Amino acid sequence: MNKHVSPKMNRRAFVIGSAAVGAGLAVGLDIPFGGPAVMRAADGSPEIGAWVVVRPDDTVVIRIARSEMGQGSLTGLAQLVAEELECDWSKVTTEYPTPGQSVARKRVWGDFSTGGSRGIRSSQDYVRKGGATARVMLIEAAANEWKVPASECTVARGVITHKGSGRTTTYGKVAEAAARLTPPADVKLKDPKDWTIVGKGLLRLDTADKTTGAMIYGIDVKLPGMLNAAIKDCPVFGGKLKSYDEAKVAGMKGVKKVVKVGDTAVAVVADTWWHAKTALEALPIVWDEGDNAKVSSESIAKWLAEGLDNDQPAYVGNKNGDAKAAIAGAVKKVEAVYSYPYQNHATMEPMNATAVYTADKCEVWCGTQNGEAAFAAVLEASGLPAEKCDVHKVMLGGGFGRRGQTDYVRQAVMIAKQMPGTPVKLLWSREEDMAHGRYHPITQCKMTGAFDANNNLVALHYRLSGQSILFSLRPEALQNGMDPAAFQGVAQSGEAAFGYSVPNLLVEHAMRNPHVPPGFWRGVNVNHNAIYMECFMDELAHAAGQDPLEFRRKLMGNHPKHLAVLNAVAEKIGWTTPAPQGVYRGIAQVMGYGSYVAGAAEISVTDGSKIKVHRIVASTDPGYVVNPAQVERQIAGSFVYGLSALFYGGCTVKDGKIEQSNFDTYNSMRINEMPKVESVMVPSGGFWGGVGEPTIGVAAPAVLNAYFAATGKRIRSVPLRDQNITFA
Repeated sequence: MNKHVSPKMNRRAFVIGSAAVGAGLAVGLDIPFGGPAVMRAADGSPEIGAWVVVRPDDTVVIRIARSEMGQGSLTGLAQLVAEELECDWSKVTTEYPTPGQSVARKRVWGDFSTGGSRGIRSSQDYVRKGGATARVMLIEAAANEWKVPASECTVARGVITHKGSGRTTTYGKVAEAAARLTPPADVKLKDPKDWTIVGKGLLRLDTADKTTGAMIYGIDVKLPGMLNAAIKDCPVFGGKLKSYDEAKVAGMKGVKKVVKVGDTAVAVVADTWWHAKTALEALPIVWDEGDNAKVSSESIAKWLAEGLDNDQPAYVGNKNGDAKAAIAGAVKKVEAVYSYPYQNHATMEPMNATAVYTADKCEVWCGTQNGEAAFAAVLEASGLPAEKCDVHKVMLGGGFGRRGQTDYVRQAVMIAKQMPGTPVKLLWSREEDMAHGRYHPITQCKMTGAFDANNNLVALHYRLSGQSILFSLRPEALQNGMDPAAFQGVAQSGEAAFGYSVPNLLVEHAMRNPHVPPGFWRGVNVNHNAIYMECFMDELAHAAGQDPLEFRRKLMGNHPKHLAVLNAVAEKIGWTTPAPQGVYRGIAQVMGYGSYVAGAAEISVTDGSKIKVHRIVASTDPGYVVNPAQVERQIAGSFVYGLSALFYGGCTVKDGKIEQSNFDTYNSMRINEMPKVESVMVPSGGFWGGVGEPTIGVAAPAVLNAYFAATGKRIRSVPLRDQNITFA
């Protein structure tokens, strides 16, 4: 029974609007005489609180507000609800509510955003309470039927038992009565030591449908009478659409209409997407590229390098003592400059959305990491009020932060608005997707460390120069102009805090924002900050003539959780024992998204330029582990992402445009290049950290530090392809 209910797009569902999301999501009111309102799913099953629907056959439908894009949050969140609900896990299924329904019900499902590894950690409390509330109501309904105190009843796997008489019933039999009860004002959650479902490596609920092809992604959506659209936006960010000659393609096969989309783009609508794409390629378009067409990777690099000058203004994100004075008076100092490029999300499924607009209704079907943001984009683009709009979420064919943005949703609505009453699916080509991403920010970093006569690190100056994501996407989150997220992994405190104690420390950011828009790319600022800091820590250790692990340990006495994961990964990799002949090790640690992580790699190098990553180990302390099997998969997946970026990633700019246009120029590692991955989980409890992103940050520095151990050469810029270094 375990599965996720995919949206069903048939003619009847399309006509009745919100019911198009399938069996259970459309809700209605049942108001019996003299009784409270009962919220019902589309199939008539009663809702026991907003999170749980119980069907007569004892099937339990758990609502999931967060988005599933391969990270496993859907299963993990269902586990949390089911744990408190005490239902039969084999009878659990899930579905997405819509943001329109949530807004109409005063945001009953809370935050829909799925990013920053927050899917579970920032909603675990209220979803568990949703499960516990439903359990209390179901038990109370059974007790009322038996006319016994609820305290005399217990429940296990969805079967309620009266201890005194031995009578039993099931959730499905009392759901109707439970739905008419007033929810308790407060419920007590289980102690983690009593968990029976949470903490178990249960099979994912979405795997079967993905394996059989039954899963519906945005690219799969089909509606009656649907047309297809292909789009081109100005290839230079900040440029505009000047003109196009519609007459040249009006007679091409399948073409229905050519439409302007905002000030920057043009789309062709046709009966099939291929016809739309073919016509779009033949459409004469003139762009006004503007001054940004003069920008190149070289000009950006030069501008960022100027920001490394101490005389340039910078925001201070972490400071103690007087680092500059300590460096000036030090016995020995070490200095290095590192850089990190733009990275594209390169999701397997390009951006797409299907929209239908009339004067009375606008609906969108899409994969989105933020249903409420997509909903807001629909309101803005359609010009209709909230009660006349909705967004139906479907599975994401990759997100990694990219689908937290809503540009493709807005475009779909703008196109559909020019063809009222006709469903239109907008699908970006791969080239469009690569050219119009929201890229990992480009940065450079100059680091200076200073030692006393006994080779003790007495000062560290970390000067970052480069883009701010918040400046571009959430300027209201800036703090007196400073982007606090720029300091992820090197921050003074918080969920991405620096894990070392240095007597004199200065961490600062010279903000410089080129025209290429940055975005939240999986792991975000932790990725480059971890490379910079952890590779430089290795440089400092070798300059001091000390073992890289021991050098770190001496600086981590006041950071026990950082130290614990470092020790765990060192033990797992066998740091204190000799590596196999020709194999070299590197190590790194960082904190990100509320979790403490460390990584260690074993590599060999042939001809100085061919790297074989034999083994990579990660340790993590996320506080609590909901599904250990899924955490292991997330660690392995994060290493694919981190190592692909290290070896193959990186976007360059020429004439203001992103040069990489497809996977032939923006590659990803292959199965034969993937090392053996081992994970060590050391959950210490008492807090909730993320899982999907933190370990990305330690992959690259662990390998780069191992490369130095093997060759004696430091690599201070990525991707490695630019250094003519490849996988062996």
